[in-house]
Amino acid sequence: MGRKVTLAVSTLNQWALDFEGNLARILQSIQAAKDAGATYRSGPELEICGYNCEDHFLESDTLLHSWELLLELLISPICKDIIVDVGMPVMHKNATYNCRVIFLNRKLLLIRPKLLMCDTASYRETRWFSAWRKLQETEDYYLPRMIQTYTGQSVVAFGDGVISTKDTCIGFEICEELWNPVSSHIPLSLDGVEIVANGSGSYMELRKAYTTVELVKSATYKAGGCYLFNNLRGCDGQRMYFNGCSCIALNGEVIARSLQFSLQEVEVVVATIDLEDIRSYRNQVRSRCTLSGSHKAYPRINVDFSLSETGPWGSVAPSYNPITWIYHPPEEEIAMGPACWLWDYLRRSGQGGYFLPLSGGVDSSAVACIVHSMCRMVVSACAAGDTQVLADVRKMVCDAEYVPRQPQELCGRLLFTCYMGTQNSSVETRQRAKTLAAQIGSYHTDISIDGAVSACLSIFSLVTGMKPQFAVHGGSARESLAMQNIQARLRMVLSYL
Repeated sequence: MGRKVTLAVSTLNQWALDFEGNLARILQSIQAAKDAGATYRSGPELEICGYNCEDHFLESDTLLHSWELLLELLISPICKDIIVDVGMPVMHKNATYNCRVIFLNRKLLLIRPKLLMCDTASYRETRWFSAWRKLQETEDYYLPRMIQTYTGQSVVAFGDGVISTKDTCIGFEICEELWNPVSSHIPLSLDGVEIVANGSGSYMELRKAYTTVELVKSATYKAGGCYLFNNLRGCDGQRMYFNGCSCIALNGEVIARSLQFSLQEVEVVVATIDLEDIRSYRNQVRSRCTLSGSHKAYPRINVDFSLSETGPWGSVAPSYNPITWIYHPPEEEIAMGPACWLWDYLRRSGQGGYFLPLSGGVDSSAVACIVHSMCRMVVSACAAGDTQVLADVRKMVCDAEYVPRQPQELCGRLLFTCYMGTQNSSVETRQRAKTLAAQIGSYHTDISIDGAVSACLSIFSLVTGMKPQFAVHGGSARESLAMQNIQARLRMVLSYL
């Protein structure tokens, strides 16, 4: 029996409720995994419908369309002879769960619901989903009729179970379960599960990549085994940016990884592992073996399929080599993370660029530099042959033949900056704005808004009989604040024109 298996993790830039686009990206990732010789493909959290559907998760249409997309995957020839693991919402007994759905050759194998919800910071999962609390138990889930028609199945196992193939055993975690003190990968490993797949929707925070990678490494260092961490990438319609970092770890070492910041919509990373490395690693930890002998067993779904028997990959492919993860410093994370978010927002909103009131101060200057960082990444992606990025650029600039060559050139077509000065503006801020615009290449203008300020003050004086003044001219602190706000708010209003 072959011992070597090739596994794939997927990083996808999905879009909330873009079922057609999400399907295309999932199929592309499955094809890429098969082309690399993988017999198991895992993916990120809620990849079928998109993570940030918010209150649309409460609508039955979202659940229906998710099943329709799953049906498209089931009947697609691309999904033949590979175990596929996708994320989608599923309603069971009138409660909606955040689930992994695993299938092989038009047959559903298991629906595995999320055990622990995340409500930290920007997460609000308990608003839409229930946590599955029947640990290490499964029950029958009655499939929709359209699924029954194509699979010939009326029920499938639903719950905290594992997949047992002819050569190994696969278990599951979903995002928060990795971060929780009582993580599922520990009892899974004690029950002989050798591969743990995690579909996540983890968004960017400074230095969070380091924490995530250390959690993945420690999961396999302490318990042994292979851990497949899949994460979303990009802005899927909300304020959050999912920062990729999908990876494969084996026995405490990362052996393959995807990029943290990238404009690439679909990135698949594969690794070939030797199952005997897991078995020998675990067998050396005698205290673990003692616990394993008395541990409660998970429900197993037996599958007549071997991960190591498709083609020559399972027997002759080279095994893994540990890699060193090079982390971005915080300055690079600040420059690249928001830049990727701005790119996704721009291309999916259908607009032709950004307008920025450039005051010469630190706030607007920082935003201008981030847009320039976006242009640098776009130019690099086009130079690397990313056809999707090039198509998006051409759509924005309304030029079917355009190819960006330099970041400054592209910035001149996508970023429009304007210095909105008044008689109170300084020469220094005006010059700083002009200099920065020239450096990054933005299309820059310089206008005076004194007429608009005077008009507002005239209306105020007509209504109240008062004329506010800056403190330096004898006005009160309240008047001075009002005078500053008039200029700031007028700049905002004019920017929308």
